[in-house]
Amino acid sequence: MTPQPLISQSLTPEAIPSGMHNATPDIPEIDYPDSDGNPMSDNTEQYRWIVIIKENLEIMYADDPNVFVAGDLAWYPVRYTQKRAAPDVMVIFGRPKGRRGSYKQWLEENIAPQVAFEILSPSNKDRRGIDSLEEKFEFYQEHGIKEYYTYDPDDFVLEGWQRYGDRLVKIPSMMDWVSPLLGIRFDWAIGQELVLSRPDGQRFLSSVELDHRFQQSKLQVWQEQQRAEQERKRAEFQRQRAEQENLRAEQESQRAEQEKLRAEQESQRAEQEKLRADRLAERLRALGIDPDSAENL
Repeated sequence: MTPQPLISQSLTPEAIPSGMHNATPDIPEIDYPDSDGNPMSDNTEQYRWIVIIKENLEIMYADDPNVFVAGDLAWYPVRYTQKRAAPDVMVIFGRPKGRRGSYKQWLEENIAPQVAFEILSPSNKDRRGIDSLEEKFEFYQEHGIKEYYTYDPDDFVLEGWQRYGDRLVKIPSMMDWVSPLLGIRFDWAIGQELVLSRPDGQRFLSSVELDHRFQQSKLQVWQEQQRAEQERKRAEFQRQRAEQENLRAEQESQRAEQEKLRAEQESQRAEQEKLRADRLAERLRALGIDPDSAENL
């Protein structure tokens, strides 16, 4: 969101006795507005980058119930004061996902957001905007942000800070920088658009790119299913053909067996005929008739 001067109303932290920020003293509760009245973004490019970073971080930690990612959510670090900030994107490790109108730190086991992103727009490049960014930087430094990144998508300017002790120290070079907490890589060169990648190497994608990839995946799944169905049909055809070949071979075997049986029967009949002829010849000889001569008569 476009940085605006931070608001401090009602009781200041200095006015509350030490150690009572997270207790329930006899001090009337104040109102903690969910909105600061400022727009989330000033232009489409700023909004696009806020959504890309927030949604891709959501995807990264979708399976971890104790990582809370928020976009343009008011963060109240101290009770009984309306002093707050709303990072364009913030990541909180150790807190469950879920709906929140704002992030009241004293209700969240006093765990401060660890990573904050701000996407710059033309409105925060004037003196007032720079003053507001400086004020926001001081807020993040005071209240425990461990990594802080700003990106200007119009002029392709990327900057980052990392906590050392109680200070946020500027990272000397963001080229090929890998976030120690998030594990994401900043692939960046002067004059070129920022490319962010997850620890597995998957590039941060816009919702349109994610949908396009999803549609491609669906198409690939459908094509694989079609190929699998064709392979199944081909295998079924081969199985049926093999069964037909086996059936033909079995029929041929049965025919051969029948032919063999017929040949054996013919051989047996011929043997029987020869046996009868031999017996007849013996009878003729017993009668004094030469069967060979008789056959020639």
